[in-house]
Amino acid sequence: MNASAWTLLGLFLAALLLLAWPLGRWLAALCEGRLPRWMQRAERPLYRLAGVEEERSMHWRSYALALLAFNAIGALVVYGLQRLQHLLPLNPAGMAAVSPDSAFNTAVSFVANTNWQGYAGETTMSYLTQMLGLSVQNFLSAATGIAVAFALARGFASRHGDGRGLVGNFWVDVTRITAWLLVPLSFVIALLLVGQGVIQNFDTYKTVNTIEATAYQNPKLDAQGQPLKDAAGNALTEDARTTTQTLAMGPVASQEAIKMLGTNGGGFFNANSAHPYENPTALANFVQMLAIFLIPAALCFAFGRVVGDRRQGIAILAAMTVMFVLAVVAVTPAEQAGNPLLPPLGVDQAASAMQAGGNMEGKETRFGIGASALFAAVTTAASCGAVNAMHDSFTPLGGMVPLVLMQLGEVVFGGVGTGLYGMLVFAVLAVFIAGLMIGRTPEYLGKKIEIREMKLTSIAILVTPIVVLAGTALAVATGAGRAGIANPGAHGFSEILYALTSAGNNNGSAFAGLSANTPFYNALLGVAMWIGRFGVIVPVLAIAGSLAAKKRLPVTPGTLPTHGPLFVVLLIGTVLLVGLLNYVPALALGPVVEHLMLWK
Repeated sequence: MNASAWTLLGLFLAALLLLAWPLGRWLAALCEGRLPRWMQRAERPLYRLAGVEEERSMHWRSYALALLAFNAIGALVVYGLQRLQHLLPLNPAGMAAVSPDSAFNTAVSFVANTNWQGYAGETTMSYLTQMLGLSVQNFLSAATGIAVAFALARGFASRHGDGRGLVGNFWVDVTRITAWLLVPLSFVIALLLVGQGVIQNFDTYKTVNTIEATAYQNPKLDAQGQPLKDAAGNALTEDARTTTQTLAMGPVASQEAIKMLGTNGGGFFNANSAHPYENPTALANFVQMLAIFLIPAALCFAFGRVVGDRRQGIAILAAMTVMFVLAVVAVTPAEQAGNPLLPPLGVDQAASAMQAGGNMEGKETRFGIGASALFAAVTTAASCGAVNAMHDSFTPLGGMVPLVLMQLGEVVFGGVGTGLYGMLVFAVLAVFIAGLMIGRTPEYLGKKIEIREMKLTSIAILVTPIVVLAGTALAVATGAGRAGIANPGAHGFSEILYALTSAGNNNGSAFAGLSANTPFYNALLGVAMWIGRFGVIVPVLAIAGSLAAKKRLPVTPGTLPTHGPLFVVLLIGTVLLVGLLNYVPALALGPVVEHLMLWK
């Protein structure tokens, strides 16, 4: 890494910690219900209207059922909006109804906080669908993840244990997280982005004259408007030129803010955060990266406050930070080194005053390699599919880093809520392993880790690898799956593995060389996203209920300290060992083979 890349990384981490510390205090207050009276008075009419008893804590099963029902209804609403958007208002571009398979995939994607997009937003979704469907779910899916983290934190924090497994009230949690956290922060970030040039309007699309004429191939059509083909079945085309370009408009900044803050990632435009209307300046790029990590980092500080030992949250955050820095240190030099096949052909890849150097394919010259590599690490370490560069154009090792970050379970900061509860699941496993080594019953934060907790932990850890690997095997073994591959060989396999990894881990970014907007992939990825999201949430809530029912044990000389450097190293080792070993054979068939092919 060069000096500028190190400087950018240092400034990013410093700004992140500076902002996350005070936000962690507010998150702890939300978790514990310590709100100002005026906020509580403002909430009560909503609870009365919904028939919710504010002070009534739920058993973990009731909490889980409420969560599942809420998200299932959300998926139906988003599906319906897409299918009916041609009949609804705020559709100045006259967008047609979205196909059933794409609407299903998108509905599941945004409800599951994945935001995988097999379509171009500016040519598919109306303003109403973007706002009422996609943006609303950006808020609610993020609130759902934070609510689960709150429930697990309460399970660890409970001291007396009443045996009932109460973990809080889902409806109260979602309301407070949305109203008093996500909406205010999104408003501030949206204003910052508008100030940097991100558009926010309801204008119709604009047609402008270009400086030069653009040549393209236009398909020939018959009298009925159908494409003409030759004897071999190839489409017939004719040369055409245009001197105009259509510029998409829309309410972008409002969606962009929660897209980043809620670690959602779905862009208003197909180019996502590489588009100048979504991410126009280096400062906007920096703000977006901070927004992605802000709540996941703050939740670590909040966790320490809720359980009564701030050192516990700092230890979790330290483990995340170490793994994140290692990822950045791996991906940035891989991209700066460039392609080893090009220098023998006389291509100069060295950085100079005239060029950025390295592998600039698929990257914005506005950001360069340093900011692009850092963004790629941030967005895949978190459960956020936003991209400011084409991951498909990264070098094999550079592209493997985002892939590995997702395969770790997205616990390196991770998504809002999902990163914390995912890392706590690994922490439970780490103390269990340590307990086996020293020959005593494992404890974490004064709670005994017994057979029930370990069974649930195993389920939570294994659900995603099973979904990813089984889905990848199905895709490469079927003709419908292989039909989407644009680049055969090791890279084509990597594209499929990346797609299933992104879906199963609820990230949403892509190796976009894969043509995934087909009935096969829309269905396969939709199922993977749903199971990858809720197949983990349910056992995590069960763990929360089991822990909440137990009394907290006093610290003894034999208790394993879980706040020092030794535990941080143990936790990192557990994440790398368990989280990554599942995928080693698949990685060997994809990015590893592709890298070796460059040096043959």
